[in-house]
Amino acid sequence: MADIATFLEGFSRFQEKYIAGEESLYSRLRQGQSPSALVISCCDSRADPGMLMDADPGDIFVVRNVANLVPEYSDGAAMPGIRADIEFAVKSLNVRDIIILGHSSCGGIRALMDGEGTTRHEYEFIGRWVNIARPARERVLRELAGESAAVQTRACEQGAIALSLGNLMSFPWIRERVEAGALTLHGWYFDIEAGELLTYSPETSSFKPLAAKPASASVDGSRS
Repeated sequence: MADIATFLEGFSRFQEKYIAGEESLYSRLRQGQSPSALVISCCDSRADPGMLMDADPGDIFVVRNVANLVPEYSDGAAMPGIRADIEFAVKSLNVRDIIILGHSSCGGIRALMDGEGTTRHEYEFIGRWVNIARPARERVLRELAGESAAVQTRACEQGAIALSLGNLMSFPWIRERVEAGALTLHGWYFDIEAGELLTYSPETSSFKPLAAKPASASVDGSRS
């Protein structure tokens, strides 16, 4: 298990890789940032988008929250933080892509499926937040009523990504850019157990492999 000393050692390696030398990456980044994509991901410690994409500093503008959710557009004061993040990335940084990055075994979605915020109230804030995805939960419970809890939860994890993509289109300045071809929306699902990345297909309303895990090593060390 990593501790503070481990983190400080890691920062030393970060300095050597990105900051040392006249031609370092941060020589350019000190002048400002111009990431090409906004990634809205879960705050789960196992699904860090920079690590998953092997991105360098400055490549992606990352917003993380419980269950990688996006609320519908509103010009009111409710939950302004996530909307402000999205507005800055789109209007000021002019990102060309927005990726909703969900993952398997999501604690936030599991809490939603278990009734947090509806029949259960163990937390002060989580229930109200994850209820953004309540329509996805209701659809799963209706259409997959006879399935196991694991199957229902996975379906809700993926359904919440599709729901958040729809909510992004409720932002007028996102819809304008999408319809003009200046912005593209993506829904990705990281399957932790399988080590695979899936992408949402609006045409089929389903997820399909985008990047598969490497072939597993056999007992003698050769690749299968």
